[in-house]
Amino acid sequence: MTTRPYVVLSAAMSVDGYLDDTNADRLHLSNEADFDRVDQVRAESDAILIGATTMRKDNPRLLVNSEQRRAARVAAGKPEYPLKVAVTASGDLSADLKFWHHGGQKLVLTVDSAAEKVRTTLDGLADTVSVGPEFDWVLALEELGRRGVKRLMVEGGGTIHTQIMAQNLADEVHLAVAPLLVGQPEAARFLGAAAYPGGSTARMRVLEVKAIGDVVLIRYAPKERTDPK
Repeated sequence: MTTRPYVVLSAAMSVDGYLDDTNADRLHLSNEADFDRVDQVRAESDAILIGATTMRKDNPRLLVNSEQRRAARVAAGKPEYPLKVAVTASGDLSADLKFWHHGGQKLVLTVDSAAEKVRTTLDGLADTVSVGPEFDWVLALEELGRRGVKRLMVEGGGTIHTQIMAQNLADEVHLAVAPLLVGQPEAARFLGAAAYPGGSTARMRVLEVKAIGDVVLIRYAPKERTDPK
């Protein structure tokens, strides 16, 4: 039986729960010290996952930026960079995105109807695996487990976070809460409407609360499970 990865959801959000505003430029919610913390979490992960909508909007490289942390990964017998994983149901990905041209190995998880489109578009820039006629998160995590991923960091966006939380597949949630208010209903939120496990009265266990400059890091455990780190 394949062991699914330990799943860590990571997000920076405003006090009112937004990941961004509606302006063309990316809203910087975090600060330099927290960016460095995120870099450490990336370095500790075997794979980093992001949704196609966030890729198209933010065009991130999604790397471990610290040379020392990359060197430590290599010294520990790991690849210099974690596996980078993109999720798409539509297959609407551009080969020009920075994601494909920086770092180490890349993988696209998609659905049957989009798999050939992704393979044609990317033309060898990434492995492509379909997880069924509709996106199946259990099969997706099992695929990552087969590839040796023990710890998975999920960096969004809100639709991805919502789906994973709703299916009770997150082992930790890392929230960096910025002292900002967005107040724009059409802007992206950390979580959307869903039938979450346990309903509105279920309480997650707090693992840590820490001030990082003007940002507050809160770590939650949605369920009990041993961290392999």
